[in-house]
Amino acid sequence: MNIPIGHYLIFSAIIFVLGIYGLLTRRNMIALLISIELVLNAAAFNFAVFHCFMHGGDPAGTVFTLIIIAIAAAEAATLLAIAVVITKQRRELDTEKLASLKN
Repeated sequence: MNIPIGHYLIFSAIIFVLGIYGLLTRRNMIALLISIELVLNAAAFNFAVFHCFMHGGDPAGTVFTLIIIAIAAAEAATLLAIAVVITKQRRELDTEKLASLKN
């Protein structure tokens, strides 16, 4: 079953747009983190799809996708640690109220 590349790109664009929408409309740090993950996953999906269509499924090109996933995991762990510390100190994660980290 051959699915045209356009379908993959439309799916990736939808994920990307949802991530950007979340970044622009959410104020909670956890929601922002999820939105960043959506944007990175859309980019990783595009790398994998383009490589598969250009090189016939050769697994060597998925290295870029794995690098993006590793960076996203490190970013998620770091931001979650920061969110936990801020929550313990301030008891909230609203980014507008946390614009200044001064007491």
